[in-house]
Amino acid sequence: MNPWLISIPLAYLLGSIPFGYVLVRLFRKEDIRATGSGNIGATNVARSGAKGLGIATLLLDLGKAFLAVKIAQHLAPGNYDLAVVAAVAAILGHVFPVWLGFRGGKGVASGLGVFLALTWPSALCILAVFALIFLLTRYVSLASIIGAAAFPFFGFYFVSLRTPIVLAGFLFIPLLIIVKHHQNIRRLLSGTESRFGTRKVVV
Repeated sequence: MNPWLISIPLAYLLGSIPFGYVLVRLFRKEDIRATGSGNIGATNVARSGAKGLGIATLLLDLGKAFLAVKIAQHLAPGNYDLAVVAAVAAILGHVFPVWLGFRGGKGVASGLGVFLALTWPSALCILAVFALIFLLTRYVSLASIIGAAAFPFFGFYFVSLRTPIVLAGFLFIPLLIIVKHHQNIRRLLSGTESRFGTRKVVV
């Protein structure tokens, strides 16, 4: 069977697994969408008072996206275009999960997962950018936005392939992550965004 027909739907379905929602529902009998920002991502899960679940959500969201790309690479070795499309599908699954009415997370952890699978040196570079911005500002959202924005620069540096699919994918994923932070951007500009470690953290 055509690996494209297997990899892309599978990547979306893997990406759409709402681990933050599932873990909080299982262990705390709560709906994470009713807590804090209503986001199903790791930071909001941690903010709900379950730091362990937050870490688990981070690792699982990263892992599902990483696995989605690795499956595509296994089914079609050397087909980097397919790997990039699978990465996009996994991020779309996380951001627009069919199981939660297409209202999901912001794609930060899953984005790191696909970047690790596609070009791990680029992923380590943006992780360093994230860490630096976070340590300087204590804003998770700002660190996420700048880290995402930095990816194309590192991605195009470490990956020599320049097909239209690669170009589009390397630009689309960071752009989607940034767009999903539009409310955070407004709060950052207005000076009302909360820093990590304060009582109110909305990311």
